[in-house]
Amino acid sequence: MLRLAAGPSAASRLGLLALLGASLGAGCKSPRTSALPENPTWFQRPAWALRVAERRPLTAPSEVQGEDHERGQPTVDAKNRRLFVGSSDRGLYALRAEDLSTIWRFQTASFVQCEPLYDEAEDTVYFGSNDGALYKVKAHDGSLLWRFSTNAEVARKPVVAGGIAYFINANDTAVAVDATTGKLRWSYHRTPAYGMEIAGHAGVTLHEDKVITAFSDGHVIALGANNGKEVWAYDLSAEAESSGGEEPVRYLDSDATPVLARTREASAAFVASYEGGVFALDTETGSLLWRREEARGVTELALWEEPAHAPRNGGPAVPARRMLLGSSGVTGLWAFSLEDGRPLWRQPLPEGGISRPVAWSGALFLSSTRYGLFLLSPRDGSVIDGIDTGNGFAMAPAAHGQRAFVMSNQGVLFALQLQPPGANGSGPEGLLTQGLAGR
Repeated sequence: MLRLAAGPSAASRLGLLALLGASLGAGCKSPRTSALPENPTWFQRPAWALRVAERRPLTAPSEVQGEDHERGQPTVDAKNRRLFVGSSDRGLYALRAEDLSTIWRFQTASFVQCEPLYDEAEDTVYFGSNDGALYKVKAHDGSLLWRFSTNAEVARKPVVAGGIAYFINANDTAVAVDATTGKLRWSYHRTPAYGMEIAGHAGVTLHEDKVITAFSDGHVIALGANNGKEVWAYDLSAEAESSGGEEPVRYLDSDATPVLARTREASAAFVASYEGGVFALDTETGSLLWRREEARGVTELALWEEPAHAPRNGGPAVPARRMLLGSSGVTGLWAFSLEDGRPLWRQPLPEGGISRPVAWSGALFLSSTRYGLFLLSPRDGSVIDGIDTGNGFAMAPAAHGQRAFVMSNQGVLFALQLQPPGANGSGPEGLLTQGLAGR
């Protein structure tokens, strides 16, 4: 495993990035097309854009019982400079964002592999645990407000709207509970698929009066937000089976949380099937808008947006841009047009896997299981910068301002600092001039 030594020369730095870029680009047989051709916010530049600002072993080894990955994603409370993150040591941590010191820790009966939801209006945190429960705690001291128990792990971020908390568990049960009392409002269950499945499950997305989610049998379902009754259903697995020829479909799963965006023609829910590819469905009717069957193995989806901006070197304003990103352990990182699903670019996978990418100062930031952390250009997926910490990552990062946070599979929490092009006052020895530490 290649690691960065302190203070490498410019030549060695360039060599490292060349190696990391080659790792990400290995096996690419199709020509890459440029989706965002002129004056992107970022240009590829192999420089010291990233550095580790803080590093802290977080998990308590005595509390870890068999889980060898840290999943989920941290949640940042920028106003109060706090960070909430779950751990395989069965705890949810509240940490100070500037130095990663502990404010409090809440113990559950199993791994906490769920991205927490911070509610600023109430100063509360919602999160799930592999013990099958959804929790609501006070953000300032971690005291329990309520716990709602189910029969399977809750590993995806809940959604709270209109006084109701919506979530789904790994037994294909979508649940709505009163956000104040934690009492059941409704539940919807599908019989889980039999046979082989990919680990994990999708989360829920709220669209107006509908809750949209996906299940292990490959169905995407829209449920009434107030009553949990089925509004429409779309069978992604049927599409996979119809295009799979004589080979049986082994994995029916739809593990990616649906992503919503408006296209020119309709309001769309973007979903993925492990065998069937990536789909866009009409949020009102559930009808198919487009499908990309070559994007196999996608288990995470994300929307990337860039506002219109003036280029740094002058010239006409650059228009706003949007694209759908899909992370696959089989085919790599994809970027698609929202309108018709046309692949804009694909970055093939290094050895291991990659997380869901997050937007960070106009670039894409993600973790990998074998090669550390990467900053990529949204123009074509090329490597801007990378740091190999010597740790494997399964957790998606969280970013705010010029700082990002992610925990390794060894339970080490990292705070990364970024110096974007043109930024001042954020050298290696200084604190951030923007974002959390600059407040």
